Amino acid sequence: MTENEEMLVRLVEQLSEKGGDLVTVRAIVEEASELGATHALHKLGLDDVHARKDLDELRELLGAWRIARRGAMRTAFGWIGKTLLALILLGLAVRFGMVGWPGR
Repeated sequence: MTENEEMLVRLVEQLSEKGGDLVTVRAIVEEASELGATHALHKLGLDDVHARKDLDELRELLGAWRIARRGAMRTAFGWIGKTLLALILLGLAVRFGMVGWPGR
């Protein structure tokens, strides 16, 4: 049993013996929260000394992904816009007889 778990057990025993004063209830909630967070980090594999570095690297990677995605979207919309503009100009050129339509 870890130190947090032991503290939580003692606080619950104290609560059952004395009754529920506000300080004891708050202490139980705080200890239970810390214990829950520790368990969650353990389940995610983020409870070792390298966890901080791992999270920093993940944030860096996520930032790079967002920048790349933004650049790809700008490029795609740029190509779509240029293609639409070219089609409009081609349509106007055909409409006003500047370019012969194949098959006419």
